[in-house]
Amino acid sequence: MKDAFGAPQSLLILGGTSEIGLATARRLVTRRTRTVFLAGRPSEGLEAAAESLRSIGAEVHTVAFDALDTGSHEVVLGKVFAEGDIDMVLLAFGVLGDQARDEQEPPAAVQVAQVNYTGAVSASLVCAAALQTQGHGSLVVLSSVAGERARRANFIYGSSKAGLDAFCQGLADAMHGSGVHVMTVRPGFVRTRMTAGLPAAPLATTPGEVAAAIELGLRRRSTTIWVPGALRVVMAGIRHLPRPLFRRLPV
Repeated sequence: MKDAFGAPQSLLILGGTSEIGLATARRLVTRRTRTVFLAGRPSEGLEAAAESLRSIGAEVHTVAFDALDTGSHEVVLGKVFAEGDIDMVLLAFGVLGDQARDEQEPPAAVQVAQVNYTGAVSASLVCAAALQTQGHGSLVVLSSVAGERARRANFIYGSSKAGLDAFCQGLADAMHGSGVHVMTVRPGFVRTRMTAGLPAAPLATTPGEVAAAIELGLRRRSTTIWVPGALRVVMAGIRHLPRPLFRRLPV
């Protein structure tokens, strides 16, 4: 159960090695979060992530979870919720893909869509139902400003995030009044391993800054947050640009 200040005492991260997810966990653990479940494919990286959170005082459990294995989601995540109430679920898994390769190799493009959209839809529905059963909790989903308008440079990734974003908006409405809070996070370019080697876009941010925005959004019970906040205005302009002008942008 969240404490009197609205801070989650238990946290489940889907995508347990995510830099944004771990930055959020560290921030919450230094507040009042005591129990963390890190769900991801078993690996040395997942164990190292767990140890890093244990070193700052959290009780951490690792969970074998595969976003692509949607048939296992109900069982795997059901076991986590059977351990006790979960105050917050952070869906932080996703893949960027390689646009040039994926255009030439449709199965690779399909896998991007399956991880970012199909896997996320499955896990979100399972978690939302479990949160609804317990009568409280927050589901926080990492989307992206890339989903606001598909760009030539990454329309496969962007389209998968656009689908996820629309799904989350609908899920938030469906959960309204149930005690379940659904929040969509729309970061811009985040400096992580996933974006290493790519030229940083304007208004680039960090995992720590996204984590701070998530914490603030939880306190305010926001349904959608932008990181940084200035992107809300920037993307509103880009979204309404006539297509001939949009095509001429260096994006």
